[in-house]
Amino acid sequence: MINVKDLEFSYQNKIVVNNINFSLKEGKSCAIIGPSGCGKTTLVYLLAGLIKPDQGQIKINKKEIKDIREETGVILQNYGLFPWKTVYDNVALGLKTRDYESKIIQTNVNKVLDKLGIKDFADKFPAELSGGQRQRVAVARSLVLKPDLLLMDEPFSALDAITREEMQNLILRIHKENMLSYIIVTHNIDEAVFLGQKIAVMKQGEFIHIIDNPYFGDLRLREKEEFFRQTKKLRLMMSEDDLL
Repeated sequence: MINVKDLEFSYQNKIVVNNINFSLKEGKSCAIIGPSGCGKTTLVYLLAGLIKPDQGQIKINKKEIKDIREETGVILQNYGLFPWKTVYDNVALGLKTRDYESKIIQTNVNKVLDKLGIKDFADKFPAELSGGQRQRVAVARSLVLKPDLLLMDEPFSALDAITREEMQNLILRIHKENMLSYIIVTHNIDEAVFLGQKIAVMKQGEFIHIIDNPYFGDLRLREKEEFFRQTKKLRLMMSEDDLL
């Protein structure tokens, strides 16, 4: 699915992403964890084709990424919703720009809104929604395009703890139902363990560890001792100061 080789990117003569190499198979997930400013967001932008690397190569389904890829969904920290558009129009936007017929747009948008439990908010504007509801709209806007890859940059960081867990459960359910590949960037260790089959630890633009997470996929994982063992393992890889 994804193959990244010798990836490098600098901004204003500062190395932001340095010699990144990793792969992700189709239908799998990876959580990238690290402190603020370590290059996580830049890496997401590179994978999405929003910026171009200085060196190295990104291939998705054996095709080198040189521009924005239509089959890749992207969810950013600030949701990226247009405040002057309704929930329905925000979700429908991608289909409209691809010139889908109005009936197909209506069917697909209503289906995904219903699936995510926000159909009753179709005529509301983002400012009228809670943080969790806005995040569901952002997820819906990506899913309506039927992506094979979802890239998420700190998507739940602004949510309260309960809503955050609800959204994590939602992403896991969507993954299981659709075998959707995804990469999630986070600074939260618990989130990384819950949502990553692979977990990459990033510092100063580099992956210093990539580990497999055998406990991924269990909706009740947070209640089990294995969860705490795995989070402790990650904490030993990173100092608490790095997570502030």
